Amino acid sequence: MWRLRESTHPVLTDEGGALLDERTGRWTHLTPTASAAVMLLLAGGTEEEAAGQYATRYGIGAEQAAIDIRTVAEALTVQGLAATDTVRRRWWRWWR
Repeated sequence: MWRLRESTHPVLTDEGGALLDERTGRWTHLTPTASAAVMLLLAGGTEEEAAGQYATRYGIGAEQAAIDIRTVAEALTVQGLAATDTVRRRWWRWWR
């Protein structure tokens, strides 16, 4: 499941939004559609469910909605603002 990191604080509205990375003090500004994508992803469902709701909301095809949702999720993950719940063990915590 996709989620924002603990150090990322969202300010999201239907008119757009921003994410504050408290580690760096930088804001990432979001377009209204990117803000909607983040809100749908944070609602707790899968990317597929978020894409379905996104498609309905904006009246676009399911394939384009999936691409849009995936693009936002991946961009924020690459920037270090979000993560998936995959378990990654670090070598210095191998005993946990």
